[in-house]
Amino acid sequence: MDPDYWYAVAYESELPRGATLATRFWGHPLVVYRGTDGSLHALEDRCAHRQLKLSGGEVNGCHLTCTYHGWTYDGGGNVVHYAHDLFGRARPEVKVPGYPVTTRHGLIWVFPGDPALAAERTIPAIPELSGSRPWARLDASFTWQAHHSMIIDNVSDFTHSYLHRRFRPFWDAKLTRHELTEDRVELAYETFVGGGRLTSRFVDRRRVDTTSIELVFDYPYQCSDTGGSIKHWCFVLPMDRRTSRVFFIFYFDAVKIPGTRWTLPRVLLQPFMRMAGALVVKPLLCEDGEAVEAEQLGYETHFTAPIVELNPAVGLFQDLTIRKWEEFLDRDRSRPRPSSIAAADGRIVP
Repeated sequence: MDPDYWYAVAYESELPRGATLATRFWGHPLVVYRGTDGSLHALEDRCAHRQLKLSGGEVNGCHLTCTYHGWTYDGGGNVVHYAHDLFGRARPEVKVPGYPVTTRHGLIWVFPGDPALAAERTIPAIPELSGSRPWARLDASFTWQAHHSMIIDNVSDFTHSYLHRRFRPFWDAKLTRHELTEDRVELAYETFVGGGRLTSRFVDRRRVDTTSIELVFDYPYQCSDTGGSIKHWCFVLPMDRRTSRVFFIFYFDAVKIPGTRWTLPRVLLQPFMRMAGALVVKPLLCEDGEAVEAEQLGYETHFTAPIVELNPAVGLFQDLTIRKWEEFLDRDRSRPRPSSIAAADGRIVP
């Protein structure tokens, strides 16, 4: 994926004050740390001295100190203190790359590409989650051993309802629209949404049209909308060629009390979301995880075998993904210092 975008790397709750968090973008190691004042910083996860991981170091105030020789870095990656004799030398000016970092929607976001482009790129807004009456929210996150493109295919290609025959989140899907425009793939299905034995009891079909769904791959993010009342975002972090962390945010404007025309009181929505996540949503998504991991293994075992794909929308996802990677490589070639992400990847796989 093109590194010149914002990528979710963790939940804010995963990183308390004074702690570090190690992650990767396309094989490139990153460390995010939170200063004791609550400030967030993101650096390349290596000490410039002996290449130890800075994520194994210690946070002191707003600085991060390597555990080996005590070299201390500020939030921009500059070494500001050496905890040993300099042998008569002037203090050397040493740094490691730093990356823009921010928070939104309860997630920590890092911009692993050209920092000069960070202000131009936007993190998707989710207005339904703010204001005086925010929608009910359900979060789920997984780390799957699969290429990011397989995950985008999975969450957008509704021909795999057989996989979910136990939970029946959708079934009998018919593709009615698919279109690639600039950096977006838009598609729609006629399908029946929310048909599980448990979940169907909480969907108010008299108020919400659950016979179709709109999906968008707004590169590099994916989202859906069912009847204007059931929505989700999917944010994928490509950690390497076969490892991806996935963040799902599902949100609902209301939940029906089974057997009635009434909706759940707002005070009960979040407890209900936690229950629904544990009983239905996360087990359902685990089926997707098992499938894409099996697909990854299948690709690695039979990578020379032809792939028979019937859904025309899948080709649009793949075309967009490849084009965006090639555009990044073109930009990168014109930069004075090429990206270490492109160099490490060999400039081949998007």
